[in-house]
Amino acid sequence: MNAIRWRDAMAAALYGPHGFFVSGSGPADHFRTSVHASPAFAAAVFRLVSRLDAALGFPTPFDVVDVGAGRGELLRALAALAHGSAGPDAATTPLSDRLRLTAVELAPRPTDLPPAIAWTTEPPGAITGLLTATEWLDNVPLDVAVPTDTGWRYHLVDPSTGEETPGHPLTPEDLTWLTTWHPAPPQTPTPPPAPPPPATAPVIKRFASASGPSVDANLLITAPGAGVEAERAWVGRVEVGSGRDLAWGGVVGRVRRGVALAVDYGHLRERRPVGGTLTGYRNGRQVPPVPDGSCDITAHVAVDSVAAAGAQVAGCAYTLLSQREALRALGADGGRPALSLAGTDPAGYVRALAAASTVAELTDPAGLGGHWWLLQPVGVAVDALMAR
Repeated sequence: MNAIRWRDAMAAALYGPHGFFVSGSGPADHFRTSVHASPAFAAAVFRLVSRLDAALGFPTPFDVVDVGAGRGELLRALAALAHGSAGPDAATTPLSDRLRLTAVELAPRPTDLPPAIAWTTEPPGAITGLLTATEWLDNVPLDVAVPTDTGWRYHLVDPSTGEETPGHPLTPEDLTWLTTWHPAPPQTPTPPPAPPPPATAPVIKRFASASGPSVDANLLITAPGAGVEAERAWVGRVEVGSGRDLAWGGVVGRVRRGVALAVDYGHLRERRPVGGTLTGYRNGRQVPPVPDGSCDITAHVAVDSVAAAGAQVAGCAYTLLSQREALRALGADGGRPALSLAGTDPAGYVRALAAASTVAELTDPAGLGGHWWLLQPVGVAVDALMAR
C-alpha cells in the first residue's frame, strides 16, 4: 500500500495538476453552495459590502477578494448588483466605479469571466474592503490522527483505494492543537450511520441532524475494519485543523482595513462530531473519500480554532453567527409576502413568494442555514455592519 498523510493526499487530489478543483468543470456540477442556491445570498453579501463601504469612508478602490472563487459566481453577481446601485449622494463616487474584484483560485480563469474581475492564485496584500471565503476552509487539506497504544499517530491513506493505516507519531505542534481544540473521545463507540440514498441533482453538503452544525455526523467515513483496535480507531479519529488555522490567519493578514468573512459548515470544541466528518462528493452524490482526484474531499471546519487564529493575527475579537442569523441581519429573512399583495399585484406576489422560498433554503438550520459566518474585522466595528 502506497500510504501517505491525509493532508498530502487531499492536496494532490484537490489541487494537484489533475486535481478535482483544478482540472474539473467546477463545484456547481457536484454540490450546491449558498452562492449557487439563491441570488439572495449574493444580495445579502452586497448589503454587507455597502455597509462596510460606508463604514470605511467610501475608499477608492474598495476591494472584494473571493478566496476559493469557483468560477467567479459570487463576484459576477456582486458586480451586477454594484452596477445597478446608486451612491449615497452626488458627491460620492459610485461603488461600481471604485469596486476592485479579485478571484483567488488555482483553476484556470474561465473564458467567459468579465475582464473587470482579476484572477490570481494568491490573495493580494493590503486589502481595503471585504475578503470572502465561502466553503473554502472545508477544502483546505488536513491530517487525520488516530489513538494507538503508543499514542496519537497520523492516519495514512492509499490515494488510489482510500485504505487507511496508522503511521508515525504526531508532531509536537499537531499534538498541541489536538489536546487544545479537541475533547477526549467517548469510551463507547457509536457505529456510523448508513449512507444516504443517491441524489439526482447536486447536493448541499448537508448536516446529518436537523439540530445543526454542533451535532453533525459524517455519513460516509471510511468504514473501520473488524476488531477492537479498528473500532477504537474509528471512534477516536480526529481531523487535525492546525493547517486550516494557518490558512485563515494567512488571508486575514492580507486585510489592511475591512472584514474577512468565512462561510462554512463546522463545529465547536464542546461538540465535535465523533469519528470526524471526512467525506467526498461527486456528480451530485455523497461518496466515500478516496483521494484519487475523482471527487471533492471535504471535512467540516473547527470554527472556533480557526476563529482564534484569525483574531490573533488581526489583534481584535471575531464575530461568529449562523448563516440564518447573518442573513436575517442583512435583510434576507425568508418571510412570506403579505397575502393582501395577491389581490393588488398578483404577479408581484408570486415573485415575492418565490424569492421567500429561495431564502428559506439558505436559512434552513438543517442545511445551508446551519453554516457558520465568521467575521474577522480589521480596523472597523462589526456590530453596526450586522445590525438588523
